Amino acid sequence: MPRNDLRPVVRLRSTAGTGYTYVTRKNRRNNPDRMELRKYDPLARRHVVFREQR
Repeated sequence: MPRNDLRPVVRLRSTAGTGYTYVTRKNRRNNPDRMELRKYDPLARRHVVFREQR
């Protein structure tokens, strides 16, 4: 498998509506669904849920 097939680069967008994003990689074999992580949003000044954007 090529490098980008197994661990693609994904963008995580804030659900607070600020438009802030994180960029990370995910293992498609272990996590085939969309990622949801709770991370810090500096524009909202609090921790919010970030969802994978496609």
